[in-house]
Amino acid sequence: MTAERADVVIVGSGPNGLAAAVVLARAGLEVTVLEGQSTPGGGVRTLPLATPEVEETAGLLRDVCAAIPAAAPTSPFFAEFDLAARGVELITPEVSYGQPLDGGRAGVAYRDLDRTVDRLGTDGHRWRRLLGPLTAYASEVAAISLSDKRSVPQGHPLRLARAAGAFGVSTALLARSWGDSYWSTEEARSLIGGVSAHTISALPSLAAAGTASYLGALAHSVQGWPLVRGGIGQITRALVDDLERYGGRIITDHPVRTPKDLPPARVHLLDTHARVAAELLAEPYRSRLRRLPLGGGVCKLDYVLSGPVPWAEAELARAGTVHVAGTLADMRDAEAQVAAGRHAERPVVLVSDPAQHDASRLGNGGLRPVWTYAHVPAGSTLDVREAVERQLERFAPGFRDLVVGCLVTPASEMAEHNAAYPAGDIAGGLVSMWRMVARPTARLDPYAVAPGVYLCSQSTPPGPGVHGMAGVHAARRVLRREFGISQIAPLSPR
Repeated sequence: MTAERADVVIVGSGPNGLAAAVVLARAGLEVTVLEGQSTPGGGVRTLPLATPEVEETAGLLRDVCAAIPAAAPTSPFFAEFDLAARGVELITPEVSYGQPLDGGRAGVAYRDLDRTVDRLGTDGHRWRRLLGPLTAYASEVAAISLSDKRSVPQGHPLRLARAAGAFGVSTALLARSWGDSYWSTEEARSLIGGVSAHTISALPSLAAAGTASYLGALAHSVQGWPLVRGGIGQITRALVDDLERYGGRIITDHPVRTPKDLPPARVHLLDTHARVAAELLAEPYRSRLRRLPLGGGVCKLDYVLSGPVPWAEAELARAGTVHVAGTLADMRDAEAQVAAGRHAERPVVLVSDPAQHDASRLGNGGLRPVWTYAHVPAGSTLDVREAVERQLERFAPGFRDLVVGCLVTPASEMAEHNAAYPAGDIAGGLVSMWRMVARPTARLDPYAVAPGVYLCSQSTPPGPGVHGMAGVHAARRVLRREFGISQIAPLSPR
């Protein structure tokens, strides 16, 4: 940064902040990124795993926040950025996600649509009718879902129109019926319910149905729901390398809590939750950002196991992600409890056992990290390990016998690891159909939040996920309005 003022200062080095930084640095601007933690990445970091029972010398790594970047392969930003060419290897499990049920049964969403249809039996043709068109236009569905919700995404007009039609039909159907009349098997109902529950909100809803349509399309696409060899932090490494190559820099251990912590710049971009960004602004801008309601929270549990999760249904071992939640009725009850500010006796739990697909994640003596999120009310201080383990024992008998250690991060402490997650809200605010558009507020431009200040986090469209597109949408506006640059530079390696 010069002695006077930089072109751009970005607060937060999550995937959106780094995507914006890459775009702006490639345009020839002087870019500085400020990160409060000692390592960059925000919600996309991989760090050594130590628990009260297991030391770092065990050689284990944990994905601190996100673990499965389902949105990354079809993100327009990452597609052009070309992660593979930068040494980031995405591993595509044979099973995108699964949902265990009592009695050793499970819904299994294979990356192969035909195989999923065959396994679902009487519901197979309904599954194909619903998700087949979405899968055929998965890239266009992603482009629509990851747009700024104010302009037509780039792509072939006819394919975009067909994708929009399929997306609309699927969302309307799922929001209305939720399998009560459309599906005949609990396996199909639970598979749809599991992807819908990613909203951490009461079910059913239009937003949950749209999420199910989007994630369902990605699950059966060529890329599926991948994980990253060596941990999701490899994505951050690639972004940081590119930023530094074009003259940008990152300053870690630099928390920004008040306006006094901000160095001067022509433009500031904030890659943090709207509620956090509000504290850096004066009125009336502060009050506007505070209006975005918090979403549900998560309690993070990083387990160390001596062996693979012993799922009662062996096919779940092939899955990159397992939704441990039971039946659709179980999920509805659990998410209703969380939405009402109460802890569910049987919470919805997301589980990933990366060493099943990536041997580099194994530690000394064959120890392995197992990543879990449990849905809890925002701001919860509760350690929900007992409830989580009851759920896991329910569908993976013998799980407790394999536990060597566990690191628990309650929702109330998530912001200590990533300031963009106040109260454990990992989605950047409430996920509803209205709030996916009016995010953070109902304005024509959701990114410009004050003179010379832009928000570029999950609190803006397109919302949650590891896609970088909120950063790209904000950066486009900064280039055009603040610097008179109408086109962004190519993003591919060169």
